[in-house]
Amino acid sequence: MSLIELIERSSARLTEAGVSFGHGTDNAFDEAAWLVLWRLGLALDELDSVAEQAVTAEQEAAVQALLDQRITSRQPAAYLTGEAWLQGVAFTVDKRVIVPRSLIAEPLADGALDVWLDEQTHRVLDLCTGNGSLAVLAAMAWPEVVVDAADMSPDALAVARLNVDRHGLAERITLHQGDGLAAVAGQRYDLILCNPPYVNTDSMAALPAEYQAEPALALAGGADGMDFIRQLLHDAPRSMSPNGVLVLEIGHERAHFERAFPALDPVWLPTSAGDDQVLLLTREAITPSQMSAL
Repeated sequence: MSLIELIERSSARLTEAGVSFGHGTDNAFDEAAWLVLWRLGLALDELDSVAEQAVTAEQEAAVQALLDQRITSRQPAAYLTGEAWLQGVAFTVDKRVIVPRSLIAEPLADGALDVWLDEQTHRVLDLCTGNGSLAVLAAMAWPEVVVDAADMSPDALAVARLNVDRHGLAERITLHQGDGLAAVAGQRYDLILCNPPYVNTDSMAALPAEYQAEPALALAGGADGMDFIRQLLHDAPRSMSPNGVLVLEIGHERAHFERAFPALDPVWLPTSAGDDQVLLLTREAITPSQMSAL
């Protein structure tokens, strides 16, 4: 059997088993290729060059055992491999954090946020940092800034530390533990990135098992998904410089967001998932509206 045949058979198994994707891949073939190549110790970008390579019986058995684990446990593949990618950058992951997939990474990496920054942009906060991926990407995108990364979960921050060290950014990224902006009380930022828990209660109950395997603390946002965001918008102006901006991911919760904050007029940033899942608010836009909107 060739490697490509093994991937195709593995893809069929994943499809038949009805597993859910969304943690680095969005289809059975890509996930099968990821698992097969990882199990056999091959680079993920080598598929074309090794597609016709013969697979031994022992290798096939090892792949089948990994597929069995993926199917029976319903854990995201990233938890089984211990690694995931965001904007082509590798990150260490495990069950202590959600698998990195924030759409904020797109405008961060493609330069769409640069127009909102200026020569006075020196301090960036990644709030709800999880495994630290947005903090790392921000430090890579803007070598002149210093980055704080905050999270309520000490477990998540332990994983973030692994990734900060992995990418050699310990001198530019500082980790903080605490609830929301209280973790960095008294500090002011030119840019705040936040991918908070925003999934509403009904949606949480309907999530596939792969998402249920992730820490609920990082996903659940209350009845309408806005619990964390209400407190954030109340507190944010005090943590922003005069020209500061907040970039906030809300996923599929735009309707809930607009009901909760009818006085706000955010800038919606285009992403691969649509133009209504990541928004930007200036400090000026938040300050006069927050009391009437909360």
